[in-house]
Amino acid sequence: MSAVGDDSLAAGLARAHGAPVLTAKIRTTAEDFLVEEVPGFEPTGSGEHLLLTIEKRGMNTAFAAKRIAQWAGVGEVAIGYAGLKDRHAVTRQRISVHLPKRIAPDLAALQDDELKVLEHTWHAKKLPRGALAGNRFVLVLRGIDGDRAAIEARLQAIAARGVPNYFGEQRFGRDGDNVANALAMFAGRRMRREQRSILLSAARSQLFNQVLAARVAAGAWDRGLEGEVWALDGNRSVFGPEPFTQALAQRLAAFDIHPSGPLWGRGELRSRDAAAELELAALAGDGEQALCQGLEAAGLNQERRSLRLRAQDLAWRWLDDGALELAFRLPAGSYATVVLDELGATTAPTPMRWSA
Repeated sequence: MSAVGDDSLAAGLARAHGAPVLTAKIRTTAEDFLVEEVPGFEPTGSGEHLLLTIEKRGMNTAFAAKRIAQWAGVGEVAIGYAGLKDRHAVTRQRISVHLPKRIAPDLAALQDDELKVLEHTWHAKKLPRGALAGNRFVLVLRGIDGDRAAIEARLQAIAARGVPNYFGEQRFGRDGDNVANALAMFAGRRMRREQRSILLSAARSQLFNQVLAARVAAGAWDRGLEGEVWALDGNRSVFGPEPFTQALAQRLAAFDIHPSGPLWGRGELRSRDAAAELELAALAGDGEQALCQGLEAAGLNQERRSLRLRAQDLAWRWLDDGALELAFRLPAGSYATVVLDELGATTAPTPMRWSA
């Protein structure tokens, strides 16, 4: 095997587990990238919304929603889905259809090799964005260049410690220009409403990633600093700052809580002491300050996000052709790319949405 060259994460973000241990190709075929939503609730079994669990190939969520709306004879506003899934994959997700008369067309007319209905039932409400517990991934890496023992050691480290909970590069646009466009918007350029929301999210994500990169550089992305605000695992609740006790240490080791970083907006920064000092220093540049001021002027409020991400149920196996299959589960709002980035550089034919 040839040596694996060093590289960096998107936007120059540092790895937590050291230099890359592989290069590989991802998503050579759609079957090499399987995503399955983990439902966030049980259907009511009654109501005016037909809840479909679908499996699709070569089709993104927006296209599937349009196709289902046409099949049902309703407008796209009647369609609900919890998360976006990319075209170049095999994906399983829920989609709801508002049918007030509770009369659905023949399901056979909807299905073909690209879209299959796995389950269907009735539900009381439209499926809102974010109504999922997370996603299960089964990914196959091919054309691997790297030492197998080093790769397995890195996977064991990821399973034991987790990875930095960066926002993935998909958050910043296909050409990575969402942050520049956000700065232009804050300077007065007019944007469409839907584009404005995307740019605000990108600006917030950029600032969060800056803080997290500073924590990684300080070796403090998975441990608390003085003045830490703690995030509960699996939801958006936070608490603190408060003195670090043995009880908190045990919860941190068990992945029940995580250190947090700011999602910038109006209001007082919640962290204190060393944690606040690091956050403010990471955001002291002119560009960062322009983003902070723009988010405040846009009316967003201070929130927090976990700095650490656990790849739950992480498992791997080597296939007969030398490919590596990875399986893991992530909570909603996190990115599979950040798990892969801790291994090394993986290339895919086109950008993908790998979050929920």
